[in-house]
Amino acid sequence: MMRSLWAGVSGLQAHQIAMDVEGNNIANVNTIGFKYSRVNFADLLNQTSKIATAPQGELGGKNPMQVGLGTQAASITKIFKQGSIQTTDKNTDLAIQGDGFFVISPDGGRTYKYSRNGDFVFDAKGNFVDNNGYIVQGWLRDPATNEIDSTGPIKNITIPPGLTTPANATSEVALKANLNSGQLVKNKSLVYSLDSTGTNSSEEAAAITNAGKSYYLDFKTLFDATGESLAIQEGDAFRVSFDGGTTYHEYVYDDPNVAGSPANGTAYTTNEELRNLMQTDARADAGAGVDVIVNENGKYEIQNNTGSDILIRVDEPDPANGNNLNQKLLDMFTPLEGTVPSGDSKISQSFYSATHASSIDIFDSLGTKHTLRFEFRKIEQKNNGSEWMMVLTVPKPSEINTVDPKNYLVGSISFNADGSLASFSPTNVSFTGNNGSKPKQTVNLNLGTANLFDGMTSFDNPSSTSGISQDGYPGGDLNGIRVDESGTLIGSFTNGRSFGLAQVAMASFANNVGLESAGGNTYVQTSNSGDPIIGKASTGKRGLIQASSLEMSNVDLSRSLTQLIVVQRGFQANSKSITTSDQMLQTLLQLKQ
Repeated sequence: MMRSLWAGVSGLQAHQIAMDVEGNNIANVNTIGFKYSRVNFADLLNQTSKIATAPQGELGGKNPMQVGLGTQAASITKIFKQGSIQTTDKNTDLAIQGDGFFVISPDGGRTYKYSRNGDFVFDAKGNFVDNNGYIVQGWLRDPATNEIDSTGPIKNITIPPGLTTPANATSEVALKANLNSGQLVKNKSLVYSLDSTGTNSSEEAAAITNAGKSYYLDFKTLFDATGESLAIQEGDAFRVSFDGGTTYHEYVYDDPNVAGSPANGTAYTTNEELRNLMQTDARADAGAGVDVIVNENGKYEIQNNTGSDILIRVDEPDPANGNNLNQKLLDMFTPLEGTVPSGDSKISQSFYSATHASSIDIFDSLGTKHTLRFEFRKIEQKNNGSEWMMVLTVPKPSEINTVDPKNYLVGSISFNADGSLASFSPTNVSFTGNNGSKPKQTVNLNLGTANLFDGMTSFDNPSSTSGISQDGYPGGDLNGIRVDESGTLIGSFTNGRSFGLAQVAMASFANNVGLESAGGNTYVQTSNSGDPIIGKASTGKRGLIQASSLEMSNVDLSRSLTQLIVVQRGFQANSKSITTSDQMLQTLLQLKQ
């Protein structure tokens, strides 16, 4: 009779524990990262009245006779089911999607605790902490290599307030562009030449002279005002009379890439050669007061200072000379025709060259901006490709370091017949900012790989720049932090740069259920949890990290409330077994009366 009483008592005790556990689950329904628990019941020892016997002869075996002594709460199991992810408005809120725990330390990294609660903030000293003040553990950016080594030991994540990044001097400029190889261009510039005295008609012409060339462009590469190429070939000619038609001088183009000489006439190859020939002939026919120049508008200009009128005629080449008519070339010089009064002048149409320019800001050791400008001008069209002049400039007071420092540098770039890059020079430029920054800063030029199409090209398409970049930047102050899926804290700076400052470590265990709750949404390692396996998110069996998110409690209210009913009924039923046993004892006691 007493066994049923104690069995009922054990049932009450066990269900009381179950009620405590469910009450705790419901109390933590809104606790971030909370994992609910469940109680597992087990029966107690049984009192054996008869033991089991085996079959003997004609008599069958008998089963044991046992009376149970009640129940007990054998274990309380933590259920590490994934909780729902809720987005938040705080970028330092972190949620784990998958297995794993954040590693935090209450004592500066000497001991560790583990948590699924990613409600983190930066304290006054820049420590990355949870609501308990425990510092999040991870890896910091190495200032020497600028890398985060996630294979090293973990330490406190601290990002000092007011963090700045120093300036980084530009070491490379990469340019990807197409330079039009076709006969029609939109990007044009005026053609200049040396004047009769040998002085330069423009500062850019000086750049060509310093490069060992006394002309801007090969005549084949010239364009009219509509962008149509003159496409001058070997033997193309026109003739001019400076005395009203009595004497004609026939000028015929001599292509330096074609062997031999053209038919009858006065041969020229360069812009300056033609200008000089025309001036010599004009002075011989009309007087010493005639000057032929290429003016600042890229036009041939015949100036009459002889004291009397002169009559100029422009005509097709003489058929007897065997030269070719290039109508576009003739049209360029036709406006020179007519009477030129003394003190007046006649001018041709403007000659243009194919041109393209790109600019980018580069930075010196102080983070000061300097604009590096690339200007390309076609100087020669060949059967197997083309060659362009390349002029690099920086604004004053900066200067490019050459034998005689100046703010420009002349080079060249050539292309193969398929439009791929053949070669370019120079491959780097050294400049000095003259502002207190480090002098003779070398900037490598990356215009592509020879015989490939990974940089500069020359196709029959409009000249255009598709990409230009450099690796320098000015100093900047930290103005924001975000976290990616790997747990890397990426700092954004006022100079537009962003890079990883630290990375949050995660721990996984062989047996999560073996962890011991330590309050404050934390766990500690036990002998049955196994040692922590620490690494970065999204590796091993560790889950990924979602920023601006928190993992909600995994308590299911519908399950918990249903479980309350089950526990309550169990408790009531056990109380009935006690009261029933009591009534039976009362009946027994009444037998004596």
